[in-house]
Amino acid sequence: MNTHYTYFLIHAAAITGPLLLSFDSKVHFYKKWKYVFPAMLIPALFFLVWDELFTRIGVWSFNENYITGFKIGSLPVEEILFFVTVPYCCVFVYECIKIYFPKLTHLQANKAITLFLLILFLSSGLIHSDKYYTATTFLFNAAFLLLFLIFRKWFGSFNLVLFLIAYAICLIPFFIVNGFLTALPVVQYNDAENMGIRIFSFLPWPMHNIPVEDTFYGMLLILMNVVLYEKLRMLLK
Repeated sequence: MNTHYTYFLIHAAAITGPLLLSFDSKVHFYKKWKYVFPAMLIPALFFLVWDELFTRIGVWSFNENYITGFKIGSLPVEEILFFVTVPYCCVFVYECIKIYFPKLTHLQANKAITLFLLILFLSSGLIHSDKYYTATTFLFNAAFLLLFLIFRKWFGSFNLVLFLIAYAICLIPFFIVNGFLTALPVVQYNDAENMGIRIFSFLPWPMHNIPVEDTFYGMLLILMNVVLYEKLRMLLK
């Protein structure tokens, strides 16, 4: 097999299941595409700028052996697809949980959990302010949660507890996909810009090389997508 299609094939494998199950008779996720895809635009633009900057300054890089070589700026087209396939899969999981476990939508503890996470992210970002990936990941998460607290009414029916449950479930496939990306490696990290902590360092290949920051980078990406998805549903229904 031509290894230059590796990153692209990882995307294809990740999205195939959620895409096919989008036509499930109970979820009817395909009917919600009119909210899903527009909701991706702002987070994608934000993360693409972030990604481009960090690629240029060497916070991370992409292994030329596993990408097709087509780039926009410094980013492989496969990396740009990341901000479509991963949010699609995670918003699909989030919607499935809402449909199949409706009682979870009534769970409430938004303010307390938000404050706890805000303090945790803010302190972590400040402590590691000398590390670009660590600091920006935690501080951007803290900033978004602060906006959530200040403009709570704008966020409407968004339930942070439900989101965290959904994201915890999303982490299972996320770790599998990210495991391959970091173990081959497709994505190469400059450890001077992260804490150097690998989540599953005790496990064998391919799960042993995922930076802990990836978990919270992914959390912010999906959080932004879900919030905008819910907002568009509220505005356009």
